[in-house]
Order: sequence, then C-alpha cells, then structure tokens
Amino acid sequence: MVDPADFPEPTLIPVNGVELEVFEAGRENAGKPIVLCHGWPEHAFSWRHQMPALAAAGYHVIAPNQRGYGRSSRPAEVTDYDIEHLSGDLVALLDHYGYEDATFVGHDWGAFVVWGTTLLHPDRVNRVINLSLPYQERGEKPWIESMEDALGGDFYFVHFNRQPGVADAVFEDNTFRFLRNLYRKNEPPREPRPGMALIHLARAETPLGDPVMSDRELTVLVSAFESSGFTAGLNWYRNLDRNWHLLTHADPIVQQPALMIYGDRDTVARSERLTEFVPNVEVLSLDCGHWIQQEKPEETNRAILQWLDQRDAV
Repeated sequence: MVDPADFPEPTLIPVNGVELEVFEAGRENAGKPIVLCHGWPEHAFSWRHQMPALAAAGYHVIAPNQRGYGRSSRPAEVTDYDIEHLSGDLVALLDHYGYEDATFVGHDWGAFVVWGTTLLHPDRVNRVINLSLPYQERGEKPWIESMEDALGGDFYFVHFNRQPGVADAVFEDNTFRFLRNLYRKNEPPREPRPGMALIHLARAETPLGDPVMSDRELTVLVSAFESSGFTAGLNWYRNLDRNWHLLTHADPIVQQPALMIYGDRDTVARSERLTEFVPNVEVLSLDCGHWIQQEKPEETNRAILQWLDQRDAV
C-alpha cells in the first residue's frame, strides 16, 4: 500500500482549452517521457505504484487526471469528451513539456484513449502499453448500437448512453459505497455486467472480495469524486458512437511497438484479432482482475520495465 502523503503534489497545466491536474515523477529525466492514462472511475493516483519505479528507471513520468477527473476541467458539453478532445489534451501536454513524442500507458478507458491517440496522432506516440482494454475494432456499426443489438438496453455502456443522469445520480449519492464495492480484486470471470448491476453495487451494504487498496488510499478517490461528481467521466461513454465516426478516416493499424497486459480474472473481453490491428504487439497475462496495476503492482512494474528495456535494446 502507498501512503497518500507520499504521492507527488500536482500542477494545474493549461492545455487544449482546459486545465489538467498533472502529477509528475522523475522530472530530472528529461528526454524520456512516459504518460500514464487512468480509466473509469479512476484517478492518476491509480498509478501510485508505477510512478516511482518508472522514475527510478530513468523516465520522466507524467500522470494527468484527464478532463473530467480530479481537479482537471469539467466542460459542460457532452461532446467535449470525445476522442479528439481527449487525445488533443495528451498531445498538448507533450507540447507543454517540449516533447515530440512519448511512450503512452493506459488502463481501462485510458487504454481506449491511448489507442485513439495512436491512431489520430501516430507521430506523437513512440510505444504503447495498455492494460485490460485491447484495441477495439470499429466494425460495421457504431459501438453502442452494436452493444445494444447484442447485449440489450441494460448493458452498462448502453444504459449510460440511453438513460443519461440515472447512474450519475446514484453514484453521487453513494460515492463511498460505490467505490469501496467496486475496487475489489480477484473477481471470477463472469458475463458482461449490465448497467443496473453497477447501480446495485453502489447501494450494496456488504462488499464482495478483497479490497484493492487500503482505506487511506480509497479516501483519495472518494474525496476526488465527491468533488467532481461522476457525470464528466460518464460522458466519455456517451461519446463512444461519436468516436466511432471520428475514427472513420484514421489508419486502423497501430504500427508502434505495443505491450498488451490482460488480467486473467478480468471481465473485459480479450481481442481475438489483436495482431491484425497491432502487428508489433506482445501479449501477457497476470493472475488478477480488472485493476491490474493496483492488484499486481510489482508484477506490472516488472513486466513494463522489462518490455521497455527490450525495446531500448533493439
């Protein structure tokens, strides 16, 4: 566990028309930037185990709270959370530091943003490391439409889109309970989770499974979401079909070297055709659930650093 008092102090940095709350480690390692992108409902604090290890290995570690999270800006318009805005924030962050490109690491929704940034701004990404969420093929129909056809209106992605405001209010009324119940480890594999199950999770009195973090660590997330609310983060989901259209003209092949880390107990589906879209990918799995870098911090650090070392040696 990590004492929250040991986490770096953030800086508010203006980029792309918003301000991002950014945490850094290893600033003295100028020239080797690595950008860590959190998921939902997360926070840059989710990288607390990786930041010191990467800095010690010689990297300038940049971990933003992306727009909508923590003390970063929360624009009012739903479309301000599409992939063009989210990837534009990351590119502008590189401009702020004077970097031509960087290694990008993403988990969950952060992985989606990293994949999207690589497609939209391939010259700004030199290597990709993603956890949990593999590359998402566009397919013939927009993603939410396809999910609704296959999984029904109660599947949580569809639920968040078709019933805006419902989940937002429940999560905000039960912030501590929702995050306490969600951040559990060693989940057994199961069917995709419907939207109402997350709402039930927010109201459940007794959590299932072992906690991913200590009570003090959980306080960091609870405090952040009590301040920010959940709507901005859920707006990322509400742009998924818009993102499908925005990526229409992007080259769908990721040419950069990539590392894909799965959790064996994660509920997120693996890609059966990953190498067709990411030909230079290496895949590995860890014995954990969805919160990979928090459940297995030492194993995650070792996997990332070994892979980076191998790429540097080429």
